[in-house]
Amino acid sequence: MNGKTLHKTAADCAEELPGAELEHPFGDDWQVFKVRGKVFMLMTEVPGRPVVILKSDPGEARALQGENSHITPGYHMNKKHWITLEGGDTVDKGLVRELVTESYLLVVAHLPKAERPVDPHTYGSRAKAAR
Repeated sequence: MNGKTLHKTAADCAEELPGAELEHPFGDDWQVFKVRGKVFMLMTEVPGRPVVILKSDPGEARALQGENSHITPGYHMNKKHWITLEGGDTVDKGLVRELVTESYLLVVAHLPKAERPVDPHTYGSRAKAAR
């Protein structure tokens, strides 16, 4: 997957998530997706390379980085809780959608229950069961 497709796939997925909003607090070069005011995804270019920065469970982040050279610690973010995804041979639309949704659900799970647009423990479970 090339960088342009990476950004389009990630943005398309984020825009489908309940309560997700796009902002540009750091200028036009940065797309920041939030749910209830909390960041779950950032997109920009790091010296000409499109990247997607996502929240990740620390254990999962280490595993992903060990398995895939296109996944590195979060650019300008807490390296334990964020990952950076670049386009590449081992990155497909399914992986991008999975990582974007997981990032969103991690953020939603830490919102007060009354503010959650979805139940992070069951959201998407019907779609997974149907596969």
